[in-house]
Amino acid sequence: MQNKITSLFNIQYPIIQAGMIWNSGWKLASAASNSGILGLIGAGSMYPEVLREHIQKCKKVTDKPFGVNVPMLYPNVEALMNIIVEENVKIVFTAAGNPKTWTSWLKERGIIVVHVVSSVKFALKAQAAGVDAVVAEGFEAGGHNGRDETTTLTLIPMVKEQIEIPLIAAGGIATGRGMLAAMVLGADGVQIGSRFVASTESSAHINFKNTVVHTNEGETQLTLKELAPVRLIKNNFYNDVQALYKKGATPEDLKILLGKGRSKLGMFEGDLENGELEIGQIAGLIHDIKPVSEIVSEIVSEFEHAKTHISSL
Repeated sequence: MQNKITSLFNIQYPIIQAGMIWNSGWKLASAASNSGILGLIGAGSMYPEVLREHIQKCKKVTDKPFGVNVPMLYPNVEALMNIIVEENVKIVFTAAGNPKTWTSWLKERGIIVVHVVSSVKFALKAQAAGVDAVVAEGFEAGGHNGRDETTTLTLIPMVKEQIEIPLIAAGGIATGRGMLAAMVLGADGVQIGSRFVASTESSAHINFKNTVVHTNEGETQLTLKELAPVRLIKNNFYNDVQALYKKGATPEDLKILLGKGRSKLGMFEGDLENGELEIGQIAGLIHDIKPVSEIVSEIVSEFEHAKTHISSL
């Protein structure tokens, strides 16, 4: 299954395991890379020295390529970038910020740079900044998201029409059929997040993993657009947010309610009522927790089967 994405990252399959906060530690990233896809460590939830520890542990258990995802809205970005260079990581995915800020600096140090976008406008800005590829992420995705609520089905072909660099689709993709659909629309590869939350190697709390497996259609919602849009499973915290909106909440009111550590509380510590539970709409298609190697094998097998079926039509 060789194409632009497998060549860019030197991987077997054009699949990227998303670098999600509190879910994507070294165990998940190394298992993903060892399964023939690109594993990403999610640096957004890590202090600099914690990131260093995860990179070093990842190196010990895989000789395959892996990268680091750095959301630029979090503090300590400069320290994180310096550690990435010091530890000789050769792939960085940036998100939630201006790609001009770090792309040239990283590329001057021999690093492949991919930027995550939610619109055609930002895809063009990322291309102009010199990134090697973009991830176009639709409204269905979990975690932090675009404000325009553009779905993956419409976003991918619109971005494909405008850019020349490789395109990775994200948002609402957890199966081989979803992967094939994204590639038919013009993607060169896919980034998958939510499915890998419900994996044995994910660093998420077992309470959160079990909740994802039992989440159904309509049980997630994009909210907190005034701060940073995020898709959440509906729980007590989500209900508190909605109640505040009904009272005419200001951004400052929302910040006070959000406080600090909500995502850690929910996803990493397993408080299912008071924590942020970030997951994509595709959770309704996730029914079990299993090792990454099995997940990848199923996705690839289903992709090949679906491709054969489509060619027979």
